[in-house]
Amino acid sequence: MSRVCQITGKAPISGNTVSHSNIKSKRRFLPNLQTKRFFLAEEDKWITLKLSTEGIRTINKNGLYTVVKELRAKGHKI
Repeated sequence: MSRVCQITGKAPISGNTVSHSNIKSKRRFLPNLQTKRFFLAEEDKWITLKLSTEGIRTINKNGLYTVVKELRAKGHKI
């Protein structure tokens, strides 16, 4: 599960590199992933998540505990 956001599920997508002469060759667009540690106060422990920047904004908006609770409901081990 490398290069996949644990919250949003964003993964690499494929596309084309287009040169000036309009020659197309395949390339990958990688998500902007960050490895970030959060302190989960309800359980008194640190957790490390691999997140896209959109996932970090989701945690800032909804709160860490609610996001972790939703992930565990989906079956992710955190």
